[in-house]
Amino acid sequence: MYLTKEEEKILDGEKGEMLGRLLNLLVSLGEIYGAERLIDISSAQISGVSYKTIGDIGLEFVEDIAKENIKVKVPSTLNPAGMDLDNWKMLGIDEEFANKQLKIIKAFQSLGVEISCSCVPYLIGNLPTFNSHIAWAESSAVIFANSILGAKTNREGGPAALASAILGKTPYYGYHLDENRKANYIIKLDLEKDRDESFYGALGYVVGKIVKNKVPYFENLYKFKPNLNDLKSLGAAMAASGGIALYHAKNLTAECKVKDVVEDAEKIEIGKEEIKEAYDKLSSIDIDDLDLICVGCPHCSLGEIKKIANLLKDKKIETELWVCTSIHIKAIADRMGYTKIIEKAGGKVVKDTCMVVSPIEDLGYKKVATNSGKAAVYLPSFCKSEVYYGDLKDLL
Repeated sequence: MYLTKEEEKILDGEKGEMLGRLLNLLVSLGEIYGAERLIDISSAQISGVSYKTIGDIGLEFVEDIAKENIKVKVPSTLNPAGMDLDNWKMLGIDEEFANKQLKIIKAFQSLGVEISCSCVPYLIGNLPTFNSHIAWAESSAVIFANSILGAKTNREGGPAALASAILGKTPYYGYHLDENRKANYIIKLDLEKDRDESFYGALGYVVGKIVKNKVPYFENLYKFKPNLNDLKSLGAAMAASGGIALYHAKNLTAECKVKDVVEDAEKIEIGKEEIKEAYDKLSSIDIDDLDLICVGCPHCSLGEIKKIANLLKDKKIETELWVCTSIHIKAIADRMGYTKIIEKAGGKVVKDTCMVVSPIEDLGYKKVATNSGKAAVYLPSFCKSEVYYGDLKDLL
């Protein structure tokens, strides 16, 4: 890799041992993937935040960096933690878990990372412009940034995203290069137009299983008129089931020209049988036997919370309900009265965390219902949950 004189000084430890170690991490990644150089980034989004997922080793790693009195160089936001940072006792979180989670948060805060604790940074201020280079780690945010916004990022690991945040640089390879952003698959949908929101999670699950970590191009998805929340759900499910970090959709996404498809792209048709099979595979239990209903993976937008509030107005629910969102969105939901309606019905609006990275298995929740394709993929492995997958209205 070509390094500038300034970068060479950092790598040699002239700017401090820790900065040298962090740059060595980025250079090593670049050499593995054939990057010719490092490039500047405009923002970072960092994963590896929940104590449940990173444990004591992750806590030690972040605290070691924080001791060096260094700060992030670009606007940087944080992925969900393992609990609501203010209301963890209400959720029944163990005190030892909470103390270690708060230590992780304190370390990130001392580095200058915004303690947003959300997987939807693009809804709460970290909104990169078209064609800008960024270093994001959360899979659902990566695919949204690449596809809907037209920014450029690889699917970074937590440590690499943190190193990029501190140094303001990332290796120039992968989806930062235009030639790697062409579609390998053309997806045609042979389906009726009227769909509920869980359809997009099921569709994403199907496409992810077929495409794996390649790039799909949706030929006629626009005819279904998906909104922002639908596209958020679609991307999250594709990233979870197949590792997709970028997709194109005619009339919908930032880079959607036919020329962005490779010449020998494989053509796939998806019909109602494939979608039905996805619903069946994402569910392992029926809707009548649940411990918890959990929505907001990725975190709920204000519009989604409004929809939940409208469905629950003047009603009571018997099953525990978590509506997961960011502190930013919850503040507006509080002002609009949506939180009060949901709580009056018996539900909880939970910020900073979600059902995947929170230790719900230790809280006694074994049978979980969700409208999130991403959560339905991850819950069995991350939380040992049995899952019911379906539309929000049916769940509530």
